[in-house]
Amino acid sequence: MKIAVCIKQVPTREWHPRLNDAGTWIRDQDASFEMNEPDAYALEEALRLKEKHGGEVVVCSGGPTRVAQVIREALARGADRAIHVEDEGLASADAFVTSEALAGAMKDETFDLILTGLQSDDQGLAQVGVILAEKLGLAHATIIMEVQAEGQRLRVKRELEGGWFQWVEMPLPAVITIQSGINQLRYATLKGIMAAKKKDIRKAAAPAAPAPRQKIVSLYIPEKAKKTQIIGGSAAEAAKELVRRLREDARVI
Repeated sequence: MKIAVCIKQVPTREWHPRLNDAGTWIRDQDASFEMNEPDAYALEEALRLKEKHGGEVVVCSGGPTRVAQVIREALARGADRAIHVEDEGLASADAFVTSEALAGAMKDETFDLILTGLQSDDQGLAQVGVILAEKLGLAHATIIMEVQAEGQRLRVKRELEGGWFQWVEMPLPAVITIQSGINQLRYATLKGIMAAKKKDIRKAAAPAAPAPRQKIVSLYIPEKAKKTQIIGGSAAEAAKELVRRLREDARVI
């Protein structure tokens, strides 16, 4: 089974965001980066499928030169090779532009299965996998909690709302988006880190950028402020109003 995994480099969760001068994105030069967490679960699931069914795992990523950091990490965890669409604009591109770049780099590879994380930790659009499937003309399913490969068919368990799940059967090749927590992540071993240095990373040129469907007009850091409200009336009335506000406004009960 030939499996592709789309991974993204995102700012670390511990880093305090600093905006660029235009206020439209973060200051990349000040940030520390890591692999997008949902993509790490997608990579782990691909490695487990390879161990069970054989084949190879190819990681695909788009972005500037610094993205090589997470690509090497994925190779150290067990991926066989990588494709890097190197382009500065992909760091903050919308899902449509990102999918176009990845589809162009993958179209000649004939993958049996393509995995992505459910969404990215920075923009959280949850659309790259869906748009990628449409551009490649493949079946797709989202929010996957379990994967079973049987010949040229795939059975996947989708997470729905309210604690419900749905089993879907689909043909291969296909694209699926993986939910965080689907498995237990592995760490790169010293042997894996050394082996990653010899694994191939193919550089792919980004296609002529299509017009983005989304534009970030401005970003801002949320302001923290304290606000006190006095609830009047009798003790019973005040208690009833407090419960209402906690339920409907604060949504903590």
